[in-house]
Amino acid sequence: MHGLYYEPLGVDFSVALARGLRARMADAPPEALARVTVLVNTSRMARRLEAALMADGATLLPRIGLVTDFAPLLPPGDMPVASVSKLAIRLRLTQLVESLLRVRPDLSPRAAAFDLACGLETLLSEMQEEEMLPDALDCMETGDLSEHWQRNLEFLRIATDWLEHIGELTPVGAQIRALDRLCARWTATPPTDPVIVAGSTASRAPTRRLIREVLALPQGVVVLPGLDSDMPHDAWADLTPGAAHHDHPQYRHAALLEMLDVQRDAIRRWDDSVQPAVPARNALVSLALRPAPATDAWLAEGPELTDVAGACRDVTLLTAPSPGAEATAIACGLRDALAQDKRAALITPDRTLAREVRAQLERWDILPDESAGQPLNQSAPGRLLLHLAGMRGRPVEAEGLAILLNHPLTQIGGDRAEHLRQARLLEVALLRRDPLPFPNRDAIEVWCEDPSTPETDEAWSHWLCGLVDNLLSQPRMAPLAEHARSHLVLVERAARGTGSSADAVWEGPAGQAALRVIEQIQAGAGERGGEPVPAQEFNRILQTMLSGEEVRDTYGTSDRIMIWGALEARVRHADLVILGGLNEDVWPAQPSPDPWLNRAMRRSCGLRPPERTVGLSAHDFQQAAAAPEIWLSRAARTAETETVPSRWLNRIVGLLGGIGAAGETALAGMRARGAHWLRVAALLDEPAGLPTGPAPRPAPKLPAGVRLDRISVTAVETLIRDPYHIYARDILRLRPLAPLRQGPDAALRGSAVHDAMERFTRRLSGRDLPPDAADLLRRAFETTLEETAPWPGMRRMWLGKFDRVIPDFLAAETTRRGLGTPLLVEGQGRRRFEGAGFTLTARADRIDLRDGAVAIYDYKTGTPPSPKQQNAYAKQLLLEAMMVADGAFEGVPDLPVEEAAYLRVGNTYGEVAPAALDAEAIDATRDQLVRLMQGYATGTPFIARLAPDLLTYDGDYDHLARYGEWDDTQPATVIPVGRP
Repeated sequence: MHGLYYEPLGVDFSVALARGLRARMADAPPEALARVTVLVNTSRMARRLEAALMADGATLLPRIGLVTDFAPLLPPGDMPVASVSKLAIRLRLTQLVESLLRVRPDLSPRAAAFDLACGLETLLSEMQEEEMLPDALDCMETGDLSEHWQRNLEFLRIATDWLEHIGELTPVGAQIRALDRLCARWTATPPTDPVIVAGSTASRAPTRRLIREVLALPQGVVVLPGLDSDMPHDAWADLTPGAAHHDHPQYRHAALLEMLDVQRDAIRRWDDSVQPAVPARNALVSLALRPAPATDAWLAEGPELTDVAGACRDVTLLTAPSPGAEATAIACGLRDALAQDKRAALITPDRTLAREVRAQLERWDILPDESAGQPLNQSAPGRLLLHLAGMRGRPVEAEGLAILLNHPLTQIGGDRAEHLRQARLLEVALLRRDPLPFPNRDAIEVWCEDPSTPETDEAWSHWLCGLVDNLLSQPRMAPLAEHARSHLVLVERAARGTGSSADAVWEGPAGQAALRVIEQIQAGAGERGGEPVPAQEFNRILQTMLSGEEVRDTYGTSDRIMIWGALEARVRHADLVILGGLNEDVWPAQPSPDPWLNRAMRRSCGLRPPERTVGLSAHDFQQAAAAPEIWLSRAARTAETETVPSRWLNRIVGLLGGIGAAGETALAGMRARGAHWLRVAALLDEPAGLPTGPAPRPAPKLPAGVRLDRISVTAVETLIRDPYHIYARDILRLRPLAPLRQGPDAALRGSAVHDAMERFTRRLSGRDLPPDAADLLRRAFETTLEETAPWPGMRRMWLGKFDRVIPDFLAAETTRRGLGTPLLVEGQGRRRFEGAGFTLTARADRIDLRDGAVAIYDYKTGTPPSPKQQNAYAKQLLLEAMMVADGAFEGVPDLPVEEAAYLRVGNTYGEVAPAALDAEAIDATRDQLVRLMQGYATGTPFIARLAPDLLTYDGDYDHLARYGEWDDTQPATVIPVGRP
């Protein structure tokens, strides 16, 4: 047993490897298999190989290791131990990068120091792997490079010198040294037992070196996965010259064979008892993925493809309109495969798509075996750690607090059901009722003690106040070790709740892995030094470490429905394989940008090109596409933009469309099968027995005896323009909930201006303004903002705008006070219309008393309505004038209204008054109001968006009226409300 072997595309590699090994060991005693060493590329392949070897019964197993772990191959004590972890290296490099950024602040913000250090550590590790000498940087030509890259090169020389002289082994350095010792031992005393390297594409220099050493052993074997035997010899030979085809799926194999000086025809199959699932499709895909300069071969070789129909018979091409539709269709296909007792797998590097498919499968109680694992930062413990880390060192926001309280691990140690009830009560009755962007202990305690607050649990509210205090006490700056220690306490406090234990948050694989990450940060924090670091840096470190680990739950999962990562294609086999997320930037993903070396610099140093990752993904795709039945699936657009099909999918579709009738027929069949599954998926969202057409424009009609008996002067405009709004708010008593993510919006600014004007006006008396009126007015607005707008940046912006209007406002105010003095400020008015059966209310911003007359003013921060708009529907000032004439404001004498105006206090100052304020206009306004209210009291329907005029935004109740299914040009449908 010696030499180089391969397995073709379309064969279960793990099963073939196990079968071939058993066949070669058939005549040996049972214990001989235990002396075999098998080195594979991933732990998943190791587990799969063990299962394949045990499938035929009990057996002794070979030693199965990884091509990146040489410790089991060395005698005890001979393995050099890495004395410094990857995190420690990154933290040390962070200090080095910070020194650079202090000198070169134009390079990047200092907050990005850790991210840059992670990229630098990756680069230095690659340089060690590829055995690149530091002198290579000195030999690099920099004459054509920009100043930015030349300075980067200078810093890299410093970093490589530092790495060479730190006196400790890095993880990569330890691996290289272990490989050196292993090769030396094999040279001195070659092992007589078989050593097999299987499943690796030799994309890294240490692996290529290992393969070369294994092939030199007496019983050294290398088995290559997914070798394309359909490529013509000339096309194969063109892959390696100049290394221009790193993105081709077979490039790594071709480069390895060239390094070993072995011809492809000289390689034998490891196990030839099973043939590829669909050889015709292998040939089709091989031709489609031919390197770009050689696609002219499509014209010559395309028409010569045999059995195109057979190659595409079990291929489904699914182009969904959205990612959600793609996930639903895939879930339907997986469920159908389960019903037919097939093994089915979704292969995708898109973890979002994988989560959506998993969620869709839950509707049928199907829990797939997600063997690719879940990123730790997306697990429940990971999300809790990251969410709390994002809240450190900053005010507690309403949205963040609500998310925290609803997290599945919050209060896991207490009464979870009671906790959720209290949390929802807090959200609806406090966080969403009144604007409270930054809740604190005082606000929560006041709310709990309010008699109108529903019953709250004292122990729960005490726990919540303590949690909020703990969050607010987290330092903005602290040593990294202190951040990690206090964060662990914070997480356990949130999880413990009113109970006695928080151990549940660390249970299971995800909890244990998350706890290890915190402990690793604590252990390595000393490398960052004792100097304080921002809480945001701790958050970035935590995010990086959590996203770098994966966990999987093996309990209760299906053994026939799987979700795999792209690498699983060479490890496992399924009857149906769905290749999902076939869009550019997803599959293949764009190579990660290198902030330290550009493409040309990497090439001149002999480092791996960025296209290497694309080639590895292409190899995974080619192997997955060789399954017995496949789907090629993508979404035509995301929520933001249209997507671009994967280059591999484009090539397959382009080849089939250009080889004649056979290809066009096959392509049409593939698309038809995809359309079928999209129709099946759409049926899941269609309600049974309900109308599926668009809703009509609603116009509810009240039953006899139900009427609108109270309305404000500002709501009259709404009743004229959008009666349905009044119906939903005042008849149905529906109130929109304020958003959790609160911000400084126009409504808050308008409220602040009104409050400031009230403060200013109440403070002054008489007709003369004091000399410091401008300072008094500004301080009034500033005080109001401090009380109502806890956003320092926006406060300064609003103050700047307000400063611009103060001089014009005070000039006009001097004129107004020369005519009279303020009599009523923010005064309430009420006018009962007994005959019509309703009450009109108002809150006047300001009413001035003049000689024998009054003046009414209303402040606006936006654009006031024009006189024409006031005559049509914006009747606030006219209605207030009518109420003054009718004595509706207490303390305001029944005098003629001499002036009524909107005072614009926005970006500029201005005044807008109604067209007429005489007794005839007031009487007409009164009559119009009475007729309007009587009409709705006697059956006039409340039509949605009756007169929207210039409204360009959605109203609070447009979603309830299902606006969008109809538009403003459609007639309304009267809908009787209540029992006849």
